[in-house]
Amino acid sequence: MDTSLILTLVIPYLKTLLPMGLLVFVIRSPWFKGYMGELLVRWLARMRLPRDTYIPLHNVTLPTPDGTTQIDHIYVSRYGVFVIETKNMRGWIFGSEQQAQWTQKIYRKPFRFQNPLRQNYKHLKALEAALDIPADRLHSVIAFVGNCDFKTEMPANVTYGRQYIDYIQSFKEPVFSEEEISAIVERIQASRFTPSMVTHKQHVTQLKARSNPRADRLCPACGKQLVVRTVKRGVRAGEQFWGCSGYPACRVTQQLVAGVPAN
Repeated sequence: MDTSLILTLVIPYLKTLLPMGLLVFVIRSPWFKGYMGELLVRWLARMRLPRDTYIPLHNVTLPTPDGTTQIDHIYVSRYGVFVIETKNMRGWIFGSEQQAQWTQKIYRKPFRFQNPLRQNYKHLKALEAALDIPADRLHSVIAFVGNCDFKTEMPANVTYGRQYIDYIQSFKEPVFSEEEISAIVERIQASRFTPSMVTHKQHVTQLKARSNPRADRLCPACGKQLVVRTVKRGVRAGEQFWGCSGYPACRVTQQLVAGVPAN
């Protein structure tokens, strides 16, 4: 058969199949699953948490000593500040509060993932530093969605489906005034990086860098490359650290240590 005729017949099908294949690839990606999980948690909260009582802030990226941390959802209320980490997963979930790694099992095949309580602890510490409020007024909430099932007993703040809303609403004692709530929201807005693809990309770069203490990484303040420098004077002489290549205009520094990959 003539080659030109084959191409004439095949190309229309390829034009249809390629976009479909790309769509399937995106839908199956961890990024898409995480994004859909965050949207679901956000939508359910909007339906059941009154916005005049629980002020929502989503996709909040804050600076930390070793880079940045990214918080899925924050709800500020007179009952406290609720920090939600979303997990869109399927299969059986095994874990305890003390374990560094939890296990997801799908058809008897195990997969390890970071203990989300520890992951969210970093979020709480970043907020505590930004807000300067008592730690007991910050509440960690883990919201699992998707077709998953807990196979070990979980703490009350590790929830499935709509349970995270019930947990948030279980706090009945006011701890903030209306003025304090407004101040907290303003402080978070002032401390966060502008939500954008650039911010997200820089955050992902920071995550990869923390798994390799000498990998290339970007400055969380200005986006320029961080470089390894050495302390030349004082009691810390000889110690190495990350310093922004934009110095002296940018004076961001970070410790030269391997961090636990977490957002």
